[in-house]
Amino acid sequence: MMSKYLLASASGMGFLCLIAGLSPVQALPSLEIADENVAVNQNDGSYQKNDFNQSNLAKNISSKLLIANENQKKFSSVKQQQNNQDLGVDSAVTYKQPVIPQSINSSPSSDKLAQVTSVSQLSDVQPTDWAFQALQSLVERYGCIAGYPNQTYRGNRAMTRYEFAAGLNACLERINELIATATGDLVKKEDLAALQKLQEQFAAELSTLRGRVDAVEARTAELEVNQFSTTTKLNGEVIIAGVGATGGAPNDSDPNIILVNRVRLNLTTSFTGKDSLITGLQAYNFLGGADGQGSLQQSLGLASPLLSSSSARTSFEPQFPGLNVNTLSSVGANSVQLYKLLYIFPVANKLTLFAGTAAETSDAFPAITPFYGEGQESISRFAGLNPVLRVSGGTSGTGLASAAGFIYSISPNLDLRALYGSVNANLPQKSADEVLPGVSTTPLGGGLFSGSSVVAAQLTFKPSPDLDIGLNYANSYHEINILGTGLISGDVGALAGVEAGTPVKLNSFGGTVTWRLSPKIALSGYGAALFVDAASNSVNASTTFTSWMAGVHFRDLFKSGNTAGILFGQPLFRSDTGGSAQLTPTGENRATPYHLEAYYRLQVSDNISITPGAFVLFNPEGNSNNETTTVGVLRTTFTF
Repeated sequence: MMSKYLLASASGMGFLCLIAGLSPVQALPSLEIADENVAVNQNDGSYQKNDFNQSNLAKNISSKLLIANENQKKFSSVKQQQNNQDLGVDSAVTYKQPVIPQSINSSPSSDKLAQVTSVSQLSDVQPTDWAFQALQSLVERYGCIAGYPNQTYRGNRAMTRYEFAAGLNACLERINELIATATGDLVKKEDLAALQKLQEQFAAELSTLRGRVDAVEARTAELEVNQFSTTTKLNGEVIIAGVGATGGAPNDSDPNIILVNRVRLNLTTSFTGKDSLITGLQAYNFLGGADGQGSLQQSLGLASPLLSSSSARTSFEPQFPGLNVNTLSSVGANSVQLYKLLYIFPVANKLTLFAGTAAETSDAFPAITPFYGEGQESISRFAGLNPVLRVSGGTSGTGLASAAGFIYSISPNLDLRALYGSVNANLPQKSADEVLPGVSTTPLGGGLFSGSSVVAAQLTFKPSPDLDIGLNYANSYHEINILGTGLISGDVGALAGVEAGTPVKLNSFGGTVTWRLSPKIALSGYGAALFVDAASNSVNASTTFTSWMAGVHFRDLFKSGNTAGILFGQPLFRSDTGGSAQLTPTGENRATPYHLEAYYRLQVSDNISITPGAFVLFNPEGNSNNETTTVGVLRTTFTF
């Protein structure tokens, strides 16, 4: 720094503090210290303020120099800048070859100083001296050091005020040279004239830009004042779809084409930057109610007589449309509901917890399959998720369960997730009123731990960048005889031939795999087995349901952003029964059901997509008496 090396002179490297106590100056020029902080030019070309305040030396120097005669001859190369301008100087520069005036205590004429070109010429300067590097730089880089004729420097000798003044004068001369060299051609008169001319020529454009900038600043200020929230983000999805179908149960006429909608608004709030509070509002115009009246599935004759469960259901349709299943009360079309309320927060590096009163297993468990996306991908409820995830209303579309659980990241390629969910956690006790034998107006029971509930877990791992695998298990208890998936009409009355009010226990196992053959093509499929047993001591019955699906998913098909899917599989089907449970319900002709689906999503813009598609049901609901059924969908999705 300059404050370190400015002290070097022909008589040695001294400290300014030695000057403060010397005798008064008799013939020194007036020198004002403009600023204690001198601007120093760094090696990288930048400028910064240098603290020139070692033991207040600058103040002491200024006070002693100002008592000198104002009329003495000023240093020829030092001109103080008006307005106290800072001086740019290389951190290693002091001064060059000085002419030292004869001081009061000067050495004899034989001690006159002589210029040296290398520090090695000074016999009394050794590489071990603390100032050796500074002297070497001043001699060899700047030629600012003079030695005595006997090749000595006498670095430990105190310097006089005359020697300091001469050295300072030479140093400032060097500073002026550096400034002149750096800024002499910086701005020319011709350049200023050209700039002024350009300003005049583009005055209108500059005025327009100034106005636009002012308008942007005003709008920005307004947005800041009226912004929704600094911690909450709003996003939404609007689905409008036309749905038509043919086939269904014998002797039933084809239903009319219907136009349906579903609107969701999601508020995501973060308080720490790592947590998320998700609040979701929903409205839809699907109909159904407790007996399925008004639903497309009921018109086809493929819905269960209670709760309208069916294999003909679309992906974006709630499991219990038009019904609050907790109390069997009706829900009006397009009435606003709270379908999501979930808080997710990390508690450790690898552990995240979540809890909420309106949640679904799909909120915590990765879907694995690329066909999942109620508003963007597959058009059927069958294709989107493994049936094990849907058990006990796990993906009801209305956030049916109150749930709590954890996500534990075992490694970057392996994590374990689990939850406990209760459907009627907000009801203190089960209603005594009955709508069917053993079925009350609160058919799923009451209480956090005494009603219908589910414990579910998923192990997700990624053995390679192109392979995703998810393994699922769910243990469920239901107050009534249902699966709670909404996937087939046999969901209600899972133990065929057993009373609807019989409680059941379910052990469900499933696996989902996705293999990306290339960035644009993926193979995906799942398999599931649901084991249902009567949970009543008075009933001995059991049934096994199985299901599988396989398909091909395409990305950027024909155009970037477009996706498509072709898939085939078997919906849930009774593969085995035990005890008093029937394998084939009365009046049905048992046959294995199959599902074939194809869809193509066109990404019209960043916020709009259109998905035409259709799925075909062979032996719908496992009954060959039913006609092959085709459901066509034209879905338009708006996101914001």
